[in-house]
Amino acid sequence: MRVKEFLKKIIPPFLLNFYHFLLAFLGAIFYFFPSKKIKVVGITGTKGKSTVIFMTEKIFEEAGYKVASISSIKFKIGKKEKKNDLRITMPGRLKLQKFLREAVKENCDIFLLEVTSEGIKQYRHTFIDFNICCFLNLTPEHIEAHGSFENYKKAKLKLFKALEKSKKRDKKIIVNLDDGNCKDFLKFKVKEKIGFTTRGKRNKINRIVEAKNIKIKGKESTFEVNGEKFLLKVPGIFNIENALCAISIATCFEIPLKISKKALEKIEKIEGRMEEIIKKPFRVIIDYAHTPHSLEKVYFLIKEKFLKNKGKLICVLGSAGGGRDKWKRPYLGKIAKKYCQKIIVTNEDPYDEDPREIIEQIVKGAGKKALKILNRREAIKKALSLAEKGDIVIITGKGSEESICIKGGKKIPWSDKKVVLEEFQKIYGKI
Repeated sequence: MRVKEFLKKIIPPFLLNFYHFLLAFLGAIFYFFPSKKIKVVGITGTKGKSTVIFMTEKIFEEAGYKVASISSIKFKIGKKEKKNDLRITMPGRLKLQKFLREAVKENCDIFLLEVTSEGIKQYRHTFIDFNICCFLNLTPEHIEAHGSFENYKKAKLKLFKALEKSKKRDKKIIVNLDDGNCKDFLKFKVKEKIGFTTRGKRNKINRIVEAKNIKIKGKESTFEVNGEKFLLKVPGIFNIENALCAISIATCFEIPLKISKKALEKIEKIEGRMEEIIKKPFRVIIDYAHTPHSLEKVYFLIKEKFLKNKGKLICVLGSAGGGRDKWKRPYLGKIAKKYCQKIIVTNEDPYDEDPREIIEQIVKGAGKKALKILNRREAIKKALSLAEKGDIVIITGKGSEESICIKGGKKIPWSDKKVVLEEFQKIYGKI
């Protein structure tokens, strides 16, 4: 057991909470409360946060703004970008305040932050003055860490409470009206409340950004907002929702829809999110989906819009260890069984758990026909060897991550994308 985990077990929760709060306070003091000098947008939800940040960056840059951002994919200040290799979406309190200070020094206009429930639990959002907070969606995740779904929701709500307490004047809330939990996130007192919807949902709020005339064909989607027609080259209704959130943020800064349209239509792909690696003779896609809800959305999209009953859907999946949401493992297997003709269950990020045990728990839902291949490279190799013309191989769980987390806090360098390209070349000789 790592020292950090051991200390968590023996130190009373109130002392741990005080430690996290104190560290956040000291970080803010040391870096002179930088969030007071920059527009800060916090984005939270179970899924879609990184994509919303990526889309919002593009819109603001198209409008001439200088952007800083932190997401599970990267750290960005202006044109300087660095991969997020911490394997923590939301950095610690000192790193976060330091980053904010650098963004202020570089004269960035806006800071976009992916806010996680674990980050909120550890007070990483504290002493950051937000201008806007966005709620995307809520489905069960991190249940072991929080104790229940209600506690998970309460953690997310603390971000909006922090917004309400912020001393900034132009405070706004943006919510996904299509999510049943949205009302809880609208109850806070702010200057303006904005909702976005793909289903024509209504609420007594200041403004609604609605996508109309939605058409999804393969990898592309079209929709209209206030008569402006948008084309998205990244697939799925969930990406239309993500785009609507980005558009809603842009409207808070009076960025015209034409600029949002221009920026979004330039996006060809989002790294590790429904990213197509191989196109012929069959398609290979990698995605970050790691919850039952997101996995089902990915499989459904591929089955309904890409395959259309032609060819097989071959999946490679696993689940994280370290006690993370053990309940979901058989459900992931059941979803794979529902949509996929060939299932390969493999290692993902075992942390301190036995990866074989995790695989067995997934297979309970996936059924006896599922192949169990511990080595992730071998699992990907097997999937490629099973695929024929017209098939699709979907590899989920890691997306653009560049390491596998194992026992003792160690990380092994890894890239699903790189391995797919290497193994494909070995089998077929060229890409």
